Amino acid sequence: MKEMLDKVGGLDVHRDTVVACTRVRDPDGEVVITKETFVTTRKGLEGLAQFLTEAEVSTVVMEATGVYWKPVYYALEGLFSQLWLCNAQHVKNVPGRKTDLADAEWLADVAAHGMVRPSFVPPPEIRELRELTRYRKTQVDARAREIQRLEKVLQDAGIKLTSVASSVWSASSRQIIEAMIAGQRDPAVLAQMAKSSMRRKIPQLEEALYGHFGAHHAFVTRQIIDHIDYLDSAIAALTQEICERLLPFEAAVALVSSIPGISAITAQVIIAETGGDMSRFPTPAHLCAWAGVAPASYESAGKRRSVGARHGSPWLKRTMVEAARAAARSKGTYSSAQYSRIARRRGPNRATMAVANSMLGVVWHLLTTGELYQDPGANYFETHNDPSAQAKRLSKRIEALGFCVTITEKVA
Repeated sequence: MKEMLDKVGGLDVHRDTVVACTRVRDPDGEVVITKETFVTTRKGLEGLAQFLTEAEVSTVVMEATGVYWKPVYYALEGLFSQLWLCNAQHVKNVPGRKTDLADAEWLADVAAHGMVRPSFVPPPEIRELRELTRYRKTQVDARAREIQRLEKVLQDAGIKLTSVASSVWSASSRQIIEAMIAGQRDPAVLAQMAKSSMRRKIPQLEEALYGHFGAHHAFVTRQIIDHIDYLDSAIAALTQEICERLLPFEAAVALVSSIPGISAITAQVIIAETGGDMSRFPTPAHLCAWAGVAPASYESAGKRRSVGARHGSPWLKRTMVEAARAAARSKGTYSSAQYSRIARRRGPNRATMAVANSMLGVVWHLLTTGELYQDPGANYFETHNDPSAQAKRLSKRIEALGFCVTITEKVA
């Protein structure tokens, strides 16, 4: 196989050490291989950089190993013409030859022969933004879990608040729970704390609030509420920091959030995960495949098998699936019509993934052209269908009901 690169360095990265292998072809055509192990401290990584520089390698390749690749990648960033981070599934070594030194040499070899492609690593400012948006999502998830724990504690105490109220965490619900923590146990008094539309349910509330809410319930509930308040403040602080860092991308956020189902927060995540630069993705299909919302392919002996969606960016995939579900609930939009058509035939999960794929493709076009989204409308599929084909399909449905149908084309 023809070699594509003459001077390559392969790195087998671990938590405490990194094994480096340089593969350099000299003027006589001979391949010189040198290997050395370094620790992953700051001093050790400086030694690694010096080792690779002295070998005059132009391309450095490493696997994406958990989070351990990050300090190594950041220490070498900008020092070499090409620094590649590769998917570990794409560079597996031959079975039976598994050593750190062999893995480093294998990485250098497959890169030299052009058998691996680098993964997308965004620039530092986008990586920092990603760190903030991802941490905010973990805090939002933690808040949701705390609210679920609050419901469990109330159920344990026999308080059936959610049987009457729409949510365990609303203004009325919190005021009632705070009073119970303070020692109030009279259901009639607690029910009178209901606000707005919940006041119509005071008789039901009195019955639902009759339980055995004890001191240990009050203690646990107090901790849960305090934790929710802390998470609310943390989420607000993170959102403020994210908005400040996204000021240079304000126009991109506005473009993306013009799509039904995509809120400003969702648009922030999309920009943080993709970098907002669509030139890195040649087509919308490349972006959808990278995000994991495109169907994978499996073909052998001329037969194709469905294997579901591709593996991709888990953060972006989850965001697009949530956006697709929101878009499916919108009224009179293309996405809601698309979801309904596919859900009838393939089920809600496949329909959600199809809508997520379409929406991410639209994101690619908007960020490429700089134009705001113009929704085709819920009647898009009807207006773009062949009338004769639609009439034939409807006639078959009528005949299945036991009627005879004759179709005659109307003369204009």
